[in-house]
Amino acid sequence: MYRVLIVDDEEPVLDSYEFMLKSANSFTLAGKARTGYDALKLINELQPDLVFMDINIPGRDGLAVIAEVHKKYAPMVFILSTAYERFDLAQRAIPLGVFEYLVKPVSKKTFFAALEKVREHLDARTAEPEQEPEGGIQRYLRKTIWKAAGQGEWEQYREKFAFPSDKGIVCILELGEAAETYGNTIMEKLSLRYHCRHDFNMNQRFCLMLGDIDRDELEACVEKVCRETLPGEEYDYGIGGLYHGSELFQSCGEALEDLRRKLNGNGAGGLQNRERQRIIQLRRKTGIAPPEETVKLFDDLWKDVFGSREFAVAKAKMVSVFMFLMDDCTGCYSGHVEVSPPFNAAEEIMALPDLAAWEGWAASAFERIQRQANLRRSGSFPLPLVKAIEYIHDHYAESIQLSDAADAAQVSAAYLSRLFSEHLKANFIDYITELRIGQAEKFIRESRMNIKEIAFAVGYQDPNYFSKIFKKITGLSPRTFGARAEEPL
Repeated sequence: MYRVLIVDDEEPVLDSYEFMLKSANSFTLAGKARTGYDALKLINELQPDLVFMDINIPGRDGLAVIAEVHKKYAPMVFILSTAYERFDLAQRAIPLGVFEYLVKPVSKKTFFAALEKVREHLDARTAEPEQEPEGGIQRYLRKTIWKAAGQGEWEQYREKFAFPSDKGIVCILELGEAAETYGNTIMEKLSLRYHCRHDFNMNQRFCLMLGDIDRDELEACVEKVCRETLPGEEYDYGIGGLYHGSELFQSCGEALEDLRRKLNGNGAGGLQNRERQRIIQLRRKTGIAPPEETVKLFDDLWKDVFGSREFAVAKAKMVSVFMFLMDDCTGCYSGHVEVSPPFNAAEEIMALPDLAAWEGWAASAFERIQRQANLRRSGSFPLPLVKAIEYIHDHYAESIQLSDAADAAQVSAAYLSRLFSEHLKANFIDYITELRIGQAEKFIRESRMNIKEIAFAVGYQDPNYFSKIFKKITGLSPRTFGARAEEPL
């Protein structure tokens, strides 16, 4: 029996996966974890054969956990499980050798299909232990090729894997739902023309074409094969440049960038459509999706806007974006309502002198938009609670008490305490502590201040007490947290 660890912070998901595992042949549940730190602990203790790993979990995120342990436990199989299908996550997962990428909610059919693929993989490895030794071709394609290599190291790999040439091109095919059905067929057709080593990863095929290859001819061949093999199916691909083996990592990066451009669209029309789609996604997801996802959407949007227009024109466009977002989260422009905009976006944005000023202003303004949206879309909190939360977020770096927030909300401290318990399932102290530690984590990642300065910046006058609270919440001291945050993924 193969042992399985489930990592997810949602109890229904843990229960669902556990229930399905009970009827799965060859697999048994070894344990469950709800945070990144619990996952690290159980992986080291249990050493499971398979890990279902959620990405957005408290503490260290799922990809960071995999990055830390996959070297130590190379044979361990990881399946990502997340509520959002994002290309950037897939990009981060490729060098980590992630076996599969499931988008929640996961159906029984999808779950058991993934288990069957894992079972076949594990059975083959057990039956032929020498087939995939340390440094094998799959490991090389999933990890080693992404890094610069010396000439001597490349010659060792070339001899080990019987590569027929010192040159090669990397191609990454994004096949969507067709990957499982048609992926092997496409590889077989490409292999008739090129000496090809490939690996399957999620909905992608990663291909190393060896030889003195003409990139344009390769692209024409890939397009022809995909078009003939996938009639009516969606697909895309990215192709890098031709490089010597020790520099193939550059072809990897170029292939990813080429694929990203094609997925996003090219030219002025593609840019405008991409901006439009991002604005639509931003409006739909702000207040619902995880904050890091909407922050990335927002950052990608404004970087495109400012990168393709004059500064004054870009500012004007972002005014309209903030008008949309403010109306979504407050209804202030939807009709005759007694709600004022949270701030005057037009005046504040148009007064910004340069891009650096915009970046500082935008981060703070969008954070405020997110708070408003979270409150509106989480169930229409009572107005006093909304006012109190807004006050806390504006003054968390000060020595504020429950009575201060109650005064700002114009209610008694006892009534506000009851609102916190009923609607947030937390008391005032727990809420502001979580807020302060969350802000401290951001400051530590930015590495702009020392621990003492960060403690003062988030409202703690005693750095030692701050360190104690930080470790209680995160499981790590601020210094250890900072050291791990700097580790490459």
